[in-house]
Amino acid sequence: MLTRKQHELLMFIHERIKESGVSPSFDEMKDALDLASKSGIHRLITALEERGFLKRLPHRARALEVVKLPEQAAPMGRRRTAFRPQVVATGGVGDSQGRPAPANDFQSLPVLGRIAAGTPIEAIQQERERIAVPEALLGSGEHYVLEVQGDSMIEAGILDGDFVVIRKGDTAQTGEIVVALVMGEEATLKRLRRKGGSIALEAANPRYQTRVFGPDQVEVQGKLVGLIRRYH
Repeated sequence: MLTRKQHELLMFIHERIKESGVSPSFDEMKDALDLASKSGIHRLITALEERGFLKRLPHRARALEVVKLPEQAAPMGRRRTAFRPQVVATGGVGDSQGRPAPANDFQSLPVLGRIAAGTPIEAIQQERERIAVPEALLGSGEHYVLEVQGDSMIEAGILDGDFVVIRKGDTAQTGEIVVALVMGEEATLKRLRRKGGSIALEAANPRYQTRVFGPDQVEVQGKLVGLIRRYH
């Protein structure tokens, strides 16, 4: 059984990852729980790790994975597709109480090639294979999968070699992570920001600069709804 503060912290982390794809900072956690110092957050995270609710992902800042929630008897994200991936983050699919939707069923989606999370590469290729994706990651609409190349989105929890699940569409709200076709030639995975009459494609890695374009230079080709990671 979790203490009240442990439960509050776990649910806060879970909801933040659902919304943004990245875990909150220690300062954000401290403020959310109204604690005086970050040392209390460290103790709570350690306790949640020991009880199997949280997992720290190595070699990355702000990298926490919610393994399970108090209402669940089994860990999250342990269903396997044909190549045994682990579901790392979803786009917020769940029930009215915020619990993740069950991943009992799968859909076969096309892998259309590689997408750059870094310097843009050539536009998306044709289907090269198909992959089984848990329906818990999906909602309405048409979906496809891309393999990530590059490290510009690491602070959003997206690593080189990950597979991103994309809901096809040509519109997006500011702040959403999208597949953007730049000047009809380059495809990239970035967070979209609207700034006046311009569109900014924002990386989640301080090593990369935000690129700003005119509204007619960027075409949205879909929005990120899920992430699948293969462990070797």
